[in-house]
Amino acid sequence: MLLHEPVVARGWHARLDLEYARRDQATILASRRHSGPLLVQKALYPEGAQVCQSILVHPPGGIAGGDALDLNCRVGADARVQLTTPGAGKWYRSEGSESAQRLRFEVGSRAVCEWLPQETILFDGARATMETEIDIAAGGRFLGWEVLCFGRTAAGERFRSGQLRMRSRVAVDGRVAWLERGTIAGGAPLLDAAPGLGGHAVSGVLLAAGAEADADLIGAMRRVQPRAGDCGVTRLPGLVVARYLGPAAEAARNYFTRLWSLLRPALAGREAVPPRIWNT
Repeated sequence: MLLHEPVVARGWHARLDLEYARRDQATILASRRHSGPLLVQKALYPEGAQVCQSILVHPPGGIAGGDALDLNCRVGADARVQLTTPGAGKWYRSEGSESAQRLRFEVGSRAVCEWLPQETILFDGARATMETEIDIAAGGRFLGWEVLCFGRTAAGERFRSGQLRMRSRVAVDGRVAWLERGTIAGGAPLLDAAPGLGGHAVSGVLLAAGAEADADLIGAMRRVQPRAGDCGVTRLPGLVVARYLGPAAEAARNYFTRLWSLLRPALAGREAVPPRIWNT
C-alpha cells in the first residue's frame, strides 16, 4: 500500500517490483517486474550463492519535476539480499511540479535485506517527496542508509529554493519501531540552525533494524568518527540509528561503511564486503 496517491504531473513514472526467495542454499531473484525507466539488469553473486546482489538502474540519470519512482522489494524467509545503485541520485530543479520516490521493503523471517544506495543530490530548486516503509518479520534484519546532499556544493551551489518532504517508517514483527517525518524548505533558517542542519550541506541516517545490539557493538560504533563532520549513534529497542552531518558525501559514505562493517557481522553473520560498483 502506497503512503499517498501518486503525484499527478507530467513526467516519467517508473515502478519496479522485486521478489527474492531462498532455494536450497541460494537466494534467487524469483520475480522481477518493471514499468518505466527503473530496472535491475541481472542477479549478481559476488559473495557466493547465499547473497543475491541487485544494482538498481535509473537510465535517465536524474529525477525531474513530475517524475515518480516506486520500488517494492519483498525478501522471502531466509533469503539474503543486497541492493545498491551505480552512482549518485540527482533531483533536478523543478519549475513547480513535485517529484516522488517511494520505497517499500518487506523482509521475511530470518531474512536479511541491505539497502546501500549511493548519495542523493538535491539541486537548488528541487521539489521532492521521499517516502520509505520497512516491514520486518520476526527474526528478519534490515541494514540501510540514506545520504542527502543539499545543493551541488562542489559547484558552490546551496539549497536556496525548493522543498524536500520526507517520511520513513520501520515496523518489526508488526510493532512500529521508528517513525520520522519532516520538511526542509530551500533557504529556510532550519538549514543553518543548530537544531537543524547547522550549516552543513550533507545529512545522512543509517538504520539497523530487527535485532538487539549489545553494549560492546554500540561502544565500537561510537568510537568510529567521520573524517569531517558530526555524528551520533542511538540504540532503541530492536533498532540502531546513526546520523551524520557534515560537508561532504564522501565523508558520510566512508563513515556509514565503517559502521556497516561492524553491524553486518554482528547482526547478519557475514563479513562486510563493499559492492564492486562503488569503485567504478
